[in-house]
Amino acid sequence: MKGLFEGCLTIPNLLSVIRILIIPAFAYFFMTGEPVWAIVMLALSGISDFLDGKIARKFNQVSALGKVLDPVADKLTQITLAVLLFISFNKATDATLKAFSWIFLVFIVKELIMVVFGGIMLLLNLRPSAAEIFGKVATFAFYAIMLVIVAFGPEVGLLKDVAFTLPPVVMMILVAISAILTIVAFISYLPDTFRQFKEKFSKK
Repeated sequence: MKGLFEGCLTIPNLLSVIRILIIPAFAYFFMTGEPVWAIVMLALSGISDFLDGKIARKFNQVSALGKVLDPVADKLTQITLAVLLFISFNKATDATLKAFSWIFLVFIVKELIMVVFGGIMLLLNLRPSAAEIFGKVATFAFYAIMLVIVAFGPEVGLLKDVAFTLPPVVMMILVAISAILTIVAFISYLPDTFRQFKEKFSKK
């Protein structure tokens, strides 16, 4: 944890904090059925996620705290989205959609595992692996697909009555693609994580 807060007062870190604060607001608007605000909150979360990394690299504002805050914000957002959609689809009247709700557990379990192991690594003075190309692609796909489902998903879409409803088969394919990308991204983190644990305990 030493040096974690050195150079932490940066715009990217502020964006990560804002992204964390957006989570309860999005959850509230989603659960109370206020479509415009819920979608705006989710869109702002995705945009801020895109911008904080770009700004950090372009203006040399990469910080130790940012390397922790950014994935924490991502994981809290993804867990919240997955939980809300799991609950919503589990209440669906369509039996197929209700059964399909369990796929959202893939996202929840993956993020919880990463949160637990990330915490353990920090306690052991190790650094959780930064997002590589697979992680970035999976995160982008997750935000894009979940935004479409929150807006237009069958039975759960907040705009389904005023715009159009995504065909169930299309929705299932999109979520399955996102789940596969999530699993691939999770696997891509394992080699560096195992390497750090091996080096840590081999020294002992």
